[in-house]
Amino acid sequence: MATLASTIHVSTRGHNDVHDLTSGVEAVVRRSNVDCGTATIFVSGSTAGITTIEFEPGVVNDLKQAIDRLAPSELHYDHDARWGDGNGYAHVRAALLGPSLTVPIVEGRMQLGTWQQIILVDFDNRPRERDIVIQVTGDVRTKG
Repeated sequence: MATLASTIHVSTRGHNDVHDLTSGVEAVVRRSNVDCGTATIFVSGSTAGITTIEFEPGVVNDLKQAIDRLAPSELHYDHDARWGDGNGYAHVRAALLGPSLTVPIVEGRMQLGTWQQIILVDFDNRPRERDIVIQVTGDVRTKG
């Protein structure tokens, strides 16, 4: 059993900014030499989330619009009244999406569908520097 942890750094623009993390996560999985296990992808912070989607402009735009409908930025949020930072909606959006994702690894490969990519969505109301932690755990490939 082996575990490898690594961090991907992403500069975001906020306001539902979407980034494809798939190739970075795949690189960490390859370096781990894990044959059978899991990759956990986690974003630190309470105004961003991680999920999967087909990373193409139409679906990305559909997701952004759906998020805007679920937690509109122009509503009253108690968080804003208390802290005055105007990003109460971003906290709600991040809580709905969630900060992490776990992907199975079989024969050294993440088991993503053909059109399924791992994405970060930054909901904050300003640009941010995001650290995404990838932890790969499982049985290491044996030579043979």
